[in-house]
Amino acid sequence: MKNTQDAIQELKQIIETYDNIVFFGGAGVSTESGIPDFRSVDGLYHQQYDYPPETILSHTFYRHYGEEFFRFYRNKMLFLDAKPNAAHLKLAELEQKGKLRAVITQNIDGLHQAAGSKTVLELHGSVLRNYCERCGEYHDVTYIQESSGIPKCKKCGGPVKPDVVLYEEGLDQKTLNSAVRYIQKAQVLIIGGTSLAVYPAAGLIDYFQGDKLVVVNKAPTPRDNHADLLLQAPIGEVFSQL
Repeated sequence: MKNTQDAIQELKQIIETYDNIVFFGGAGVSTESGIPDFRSVDGLYHQQYDYPPETILSHTFYRHYGEEFFRFYRNKMLFLDAKPNAAHLKLAELEQKGKLRAVITQNIDGLHQAAGSKTVLELHGSVLRNYCERCGEYHDVTYIQESSGIPKCKKCGGPVKPDVVLYEEGLDQKTLNSAVRYIQKAQVLIIGGTSLAVYPAAGLIDYFQGDKLVVVNKAPTPRDNHADLLLQAPIGEVFSQL
């Protein structure tokens, strides 16, 4: 593996050469904005609750223990003061320059859009969108944060559900199909800030058939051996030098 500075120079060269780049990212993109990563050593999975986070964030738990779900959700999933970091900002800039075609993200925090990215495919939804399960009325994230217990619709009184994909729920087929198309057509795929442990999202990488596969992640991933360029470093740190 090259030293970090040489690898960053090579990444710069790749970005200069190509104009059909797709970015596929995960929790590591947002950790530098202060949003904890579930699977890192000090992430949510290593903290103690009555139930493990995977259980609380499941469709079954949401249905049967709504109040407990929302207590955890408000406390551990909403980071409304978080700001985009160097990685988010650089990706938005690359899109504006016509280099980057799409950001495909597993994150639900909306920071890519906050940074100015326009084509963002949110595989797991967004905490910023919430809908009444009875009448479909939209509610913003502040309404969820400031409500107590199970949030109720302002219009009809029905339960309001965050537009996030819980465990046991399927991904949105339209978003998935769009992600596949972008990855299939990409000349360069940059994978950043993800351990590639969550399926079906991680399986999307299989559709890439372009020229350069770049992996930027602090920890090893299952795709490291297939990468044309590998940087084991925090993504914000790398992107701030591009």
